[in-house]
Parts: sequence; structure tokens; C-alpha cells
Amino acid sequence: MARYLDVVNIEPEPPHGCGDNLSMNPEQYVQQKAAASGSSFYYAFLFLPKERRAAITAFYAFCREVDDVVDEVTDPGVAGTKLAWWQSEVTKAFAGNPSHPVMKALMPCAAKYGIEARHLLAVIEGCQMDLAQNRFLDYTALKHYCHLVAGEVGEVAARIFGQTEASTTAYAHKLGLAFQLTNIIRDVGEDALRGRIYLPMSELQQFDVKAHEILNRQYSERFTALMAFQTQRALALYDEALALLPAADRRAQKPGLMMASIYRTLLREIQTDGYQVLHQRVSLTPLRKLWLAWKTQAFGTMS
Repeated sequence: MARYLDVVNIEPEPPHGCGDNLSMNPEQYVQQKAAASGSSFYYAFLFLPKERRAAITAFYAFCREVDDVVDEVTDPGVAGTKLAWWQSEVTKAFAGNPSHPVMKALMPCAAKYGIEARHLLAVIEGCQMDLAQNRFLDYTALKHYCHLVAGEVGEVAARIFGQTEASTTAYAHKLGLAFQLTNIIRDVGEDALRGRIYLPMSELQQFDVKAHEILNRQYSERFTALMAFQTQRALALYDEALALLPAADRRAQKPGLMMASIYRTLLREIQTDGYQVLHQRVSLTPLRKLWLAWKTQAFGTMS
């Protein structure tokens, strides 16, 4: 399942350390981990100062590490053991004893940008939910999951980007929710192949869409109506997030606004394409994503 920091194919410059004790090995590791994932978040990286880019790259690499446990480890027991190890590693790292290259790269940046153990542990908790369940009863349950795997990530990203107002946190969580719902809409077909349905069961019932129809990737007018409902809610969340962003932080939070511009455009593409998400992954070209990011950087508004 794609999560918050999971949207391009552009390779960032190697990050520069936030502290003198950041050795080349951890720096190279997080760079390679981030570059290998091919995420749209890199478009936001390109416009950041070097130290902030180093911090977001290290944090992104952490998110990829724990996310890959769920997506790549087929044995749930083994995956659970690996996530438990990461919980222990986070605790040890914040106590001054990191052992993994990702944590060694991240810790010199943590204090400077207000990254706390609770943020990382929340992301791990969200990944543990993926091991324990493959359905969500209602939107409230889905929002809790999104809070862990996207809202907390958005909060950390906002801090790294340069948050100065406390109210920016609410914006970051709302934007994280919008991103995660966009991922869910885009990845319905891919998740179905893994036996997962992130769309709330109560809303499937509301639109009379059966779980087996999604798992078998069967289109219908009912499915189209369900996806239109999901898309309209996600689009509205982008507007709600932007309304929550304090004017004092608008400039600093441009990287998040770049991602929002890319994601909203992706949603509209899915909409225009008739929600053909069961058999394909709709995406934007790298050039178009770079154009959207540049436009946001230049004019400060989302498309």
C-alpha cells in the first residue's frame, strides 16, 4: 500500500549532514534508499536548502524501511518481528544509541527539526495495522490509520520544511489525510491483488459494491459512483488543508503545496479517466510533475 511519501522518478542530490557526526555510510545509505523508491516527494526535495533536504531524505528513508516490511515480507510473523525491532531501534536511537544507518543519519537532524520518537513510533504502529487487518469498517477507522501513516508523517515534514506557527500542524495532518486518500483511490486495483480493501466497508455497502467485485477487479456503475464519492471527499480535503495553513508559513510549506498540486492533478486525471483504477495505476509524467512543482514554487498556489 502506498503511503504518504510515495508518489516520482527524479534523483535528488546527495543530502548533506545536519551534524558533524553524520558519517558517509549512513548518508549514502539513506540517499540510495530514497532514490530507489522513485517518489514524487523528490520534487519537493529539489527546492529545499541542503540541510533540510538531508533531514527529509533521512526521514523518508525511515518511512520506506518500515513500509517495505509490510509490502515485501510475505510472512506476517516475520514482518511483525521486524517492525518490533524497529520500535526498539527508535527507542534506542532517541536514547543516544542508534545502530541502523537510517537512524544514524536521522538522529543528528532530529533535535534541530523537532522530530520526536512518537512520530516514528506512530508510523510503525500504522504499518502494524496493515499486518493485523485488510479491511476498515468505516471512515472513522480509516482516518485513524491515515493519521498514523500519513498525518504524523505530514507533521514531521512540516517541521523540516520550516514550520513557525503551531496551527500549521493541523494543516499538515489534513494534507496528509488528503494524500493518503489519494493513494488509496489510485491503488485500489494493486491493493486488491494483495487481498486488501482500504475503502471503508460501510461505504461499499452504501453504494452496493461487494468486496468480491473489487477483489476480482470488476467495474460497474456502482463502483464508479463509489469512486466519485471518494474522489470528491479527497479533493475537498485539499481545500480544507490550504484554508488551515497560516499565511506566515505559506512560503516555508511550499514543498507540501507542490505535492498537493501534483496529487490533486492526479485525482482529476483519475476522474477524467472514469475511475479506471482496478486494472491500472494512473500516473502523471515526470515532466508534468516537475512543471506542477515549479509552478507552485514560482507562484505559490496549487493547481
